[in-house]
Amino acid sequence: MPSGRSIVPPPGNYWRFSEATLKKAQEEGRVYFGKDGDRLPIIKSYLSEVQDGFVPKTWWPADEVGSNQAAKRDHLRKLLAGIEPFSTPKPEGLIHRILTISTSPGDLVLDSFAGSGTTGAVAHKMGRRWIMVELEDTCHTHVIPRLKKVIDGEDSGGITSEVAWEGGGGFRYYRLASSMLQQDRWGHWVINKEYNAEMLAAAICKLEGFTYAPNDAHYWQHGYSTETDFIYVTTQTLNADQLQALSDEVGEGRSLLVCCAAYRGSAERFANLTLKKIPKMVLSKCEWGHDDYSLNVENLPMQQKPKVEPPRQGGLFGDGEDHA
Repeated sequence: MPSGRSIVPPPGNYWRFSEATLKKAQEEGRVYFGKDGDRLPIIKSYLSEVQDGFVPKTWWPADEVGSNQAAKRDHLRKLLAGIEPFSTPKPEGLIHRILTISTSPGDLVLDSFAGSGTTGAVAHKMGRRWIMVELEDTCHTHVIPRLKKVIDGEDSGGITSEVAWEGGGGFRYYRLASSMLQQDRWGHWVINKEYNAEMLAAAICKLEGFTYAPNDAHYWQHGYSTETDFIYVTTQTLNADQLQALSDEVGEGRSLLVCCAAYRGSAERFANLTLKKIPKMVLSKCEWGHDDYSLNVENLPMQQKPKVEPPRQGGLFGDGEDHA
């Protein structure tokens, strides 16, 4: 020390920087030993060398980030007039701080239990993309009305003034279909009768990585992966003659993935065909037997403003674009 006093770290502690680092900082005039030159050394850091802002505290009092009671009383009652407020809404200030710490504009925020939609509302106002999932009726009674208010610039509560939110953007609404497979009374996996031919073909295309694009000229072209590789989906049991006819129509230079309920004959007989049984192929990739497991999602038509039908289950995806 400048005062001539020698110091060592307190018991159980250690030096925060090496002797070489201290010497280099001293040469640069960046070491501070206190006014009297007899204090523990501190290495100065300049604003140009540190990140913006400051390290978040671990204690967030209600007067800084809000409370459940305040959110319920002051925000949701104004936002959802005539609708019973959500019982335990999160304050927007709390989500704002969390997203400020953990995300940047344009990042994707996921809320698997949307509740009243606070996370999506805050993420939208902060310029983040978002996905919310909700299986309860609050998806329609709270989340959708709330997001419409945010998009239309009619939400004056929460962090609106803090982030100067004036409205804009949009969201897509999806609903989960029932499971593609179900067990019959003998315990065998069969295709769910709720799926019509178009829904089944679209779902299988998605599952197998094909683009769903039915061809009017060829009944067996339900989708494609390349210019010469196609997929055909049917609930029929195909016999050898039917498979031979398919192989002849596909011809040389093209290939076809045939997804059917069952088939008779050898799968290796036809060089341009690949055969898969639908129940087996689905069960090998996914867990089924629950209403909340599905690959079939319904994308509602594009609208100028969000417009939805009340399904049994739902999810919301915000991308900042001006559509529903």
